[in-house]
Parts: sequence; C-alpha cells; structure tokens
Amino acid sequence: MFVTAPESNHGRSSLRGAFTALVTPFREDGTIDAAEVRRLVAWQVLAAIDGLVPVGTTGEAPTLTPDEREEMIALTVETVAERGSRGRVRVVAGTGTNDTRATIAATRRAAALGADTALVVAPYYNRPDGRMLDAHFRAVADEGDLPIVVYNVPSRTGTNVDADTFLRLAEHPRVVGVKEASGNLDQIAVICRDRPRDVAVLAGDDVATLAVLAMGGDGVVSVASNEIPAEMAALCARARAGDWDEARRIHTRWLPLFRANFQGAPSPVPVKAALHAMGLLASDTVRGPVLSLAYGRREQVVRFLRELALLAHVGRLAVSTEAVA
Repeated sequence: MFVTAPESNHGRSSLRGAFTALVTPFREDGTIDAAEVRRLVAWQVLAAIDGLVPVGTTGEAPTLTPDEREEMIALTVETVAERGSRGRVRVVAGTGTNDTRATIAATRRAAALGADTALVVAPYYNRPDGRMLDAHFRAVADEGDLPIVVYNVPSRTGTNVDADTFLRLAEHPRVVGVKEASGNLDQIAVICRDRPRDVAVLAGDDVATLAVLAMGGDGVVSVASNEIPAEMAALCARARAGDWDEARRIHTRWLPLFRANFQGAPSPVPVKAALHAMGLLASDTVRGPVLSLAYGRREQVVRFLRELALLAHVGRLAVSTEAVA
C-alpha cells in the first residue's frame, strides 16, 4: 500500500501509483452532468485508485469555462471525501493555461476547493523557451498555494520541457512531480535518474507506464484507468513491489486497450465511447471541435470491449457503485 501525505500537507510529498485522468461527463445538451461525475468518482474510489486528475486533457479542460472547471474539482474533492478516502485518494487538479496570471488564479482556486496538488501543463500556443518555462512554473509554484506537477505534452502544446529545465524546477520545494508525455524515453530516463528522490515521475501515456516504472518512475496519469482503475493501480503496485512478471502480465493484457483509446479519433472521444458502452457514462457527448464517434465506429468499440471481457466485468462493478452512491 502506498503512503500519501495527509490532506493538510501542501508541502513536498511523493505521488505514487495510478492517477485517473478523469473524463468530464456531459449531458446530451453539453452541460456537465454532476450526478455522473459523482458516480464515476465513486466507482474509481471503490476500485482503489491512487489518485484522480479532474480538468486535464482527458477532461476537455480547454473547452470548460472557469466555473465549470471549479465545479469538476469541487465534485471530485467532495465525492472522495464522502467515500471516506480523503488523504488516500489524492486529487490532482488541472489548473494550467497559457497565461501565467490565469494559471496562478486557477491554482489558488483549486487550493480553496480542497485539491491536494495542481497539474500545470506547459503553456500552449505561445511556445515559451526554457527560460520562460522556468519562470512560468516557478511563478505558479510560488504564488499558487498548492504543490504542482509539471505536465509535459509537446504533441499538444508545441513546447517541450526538457530534462535540464525540469531538473532545475525540481529544486523548488513546491514542484513535486512531472507528468511526462513527451514519448522521449531518453529524456524520461535522465529525469528518473537525476531528480530528487521525493519528486515523482509519472508516465503521461498508458503504453509507457511499464517502461517508466522500470526506469524508477513512480506511476502514471492514466486514460485507461477510467475503464480499468483497479488494473492500473495493480500494475503500478506490482512494479513497485518488484513483481515484474505480474506487472508485465497486466501491461500485456491491457496493451490493446491502451492503444485503442487513442485510435479512430482524438482523446477523449474513444474512451468516452467505451465508458458509455460499459454503462459508466450515460452519454459519450464531447464538446466541439471534436465530435463523438460515428455509429459504425461505436459498434467496433462494443465488439472490442466484448473481446476484452470488459462489458460484463465492469457491469458488475457499476452495479456495486450504484449501491453505495
């Protein structure tokens, strides 16, 4: 079992295990479905997930208003607390934007809402260099009232937080980790080797989880754990316990799902379709400019989930969640 800091501790602490990059459930009219958020979070807690990440890329953060972002963070924090899991299940709230002042304000608000940590994406579109990235993240860490995880995802931001830049940031007492989605294993290996031991390295891609753990990383911010939270938590736990045979078995078992969540449409379109088919979302509605899967593709998702034995598997857990909701 991983030990997490108590909820009152907003200092340096280690993040370990599987953290679900939560989808944002929408009604068919495009508004946030608060009841579905609570149900999804309750199921995640029931499945023993290590942490939850509302309002990230998978949560369609760029299309949410500031009030909606705050609603998602508040619903997540409240539901975790209601399940008696505050402190065990860490809430890492997405607060990053491409505006330093706006990011600081969003991080302060997340702190007020009860989040444990902030996930701060590298500024997108304006393409800051290393010196500018350093200044941005330090400002958020200094003024945002929460410890932060640096989120590096160059494929979406157009900017890479390279190893040298992150390792300088890791000296800051409120920079507690990095979500590394660069796909650059050399860069990730250097970070794993040279970071302070109390700074977490979290894989930002499910397919890279096993490799990052093998290099000494601490876990994953996972899309697939929307669908298989217990399995992703087990993958991380077995690796950290040194049971690499079992970790590899779990990774191999679910590799087709890791890949499928990013095929046929941009994320989170495929994972929302899967969650809808599994009975974990009432609707797979997404916000434009992305669109839900076409009918034929939806049928393929259902067949794929059936082949993985996920429909019956999750159906039983969904019933259990209803009982405690």
